Amino acid sequence: MQEGKRQKQVAGLLYEEFNEIFQRLGLTMLEGGMVSISSVKVTPDLLEARIYLSFFQLKDPKEGLKKIEAKAWEIKKELTARVKHQLRRIPELKFYIDDTLDHVFKMEELFKKINAEREEKNT
Repeated sequence: MQEGKRQKQVAGLLYEEFNEIFQRLGLTMLEGGMVSISSVKVTPDLLEARIYLSFFQLKDPKEGLKKIEAKAWEIKKELTARVKHQLRRIPELKFYIDDTLDHVFKMEELFKKINAEREEKNT
């Protein structure tokens, strides 16, 4: 299903606000690793925001996700203070691990292996 204009607007607003909130609360660095918000998706009724987090050089991304979920109330409180005049209802926050970078690295490794095998066959 295609995202509506209002969904995209709200998702864009939330993305910007979450980036600032994460920096302010010190959630961009966890246990020597980096946390970034890769995307924010909002349901059509605007009542749920799905925040996809990318973890870089973090030993256990699931543990990092738990730490962020533990601060979800604090994040939502900060978000409410920032967007209360722009949104009627503050969406429920759901955090997810975005593992697309892992898939990209795996695919690149596979392509390198395939190219190496082709070069061996051609020589």
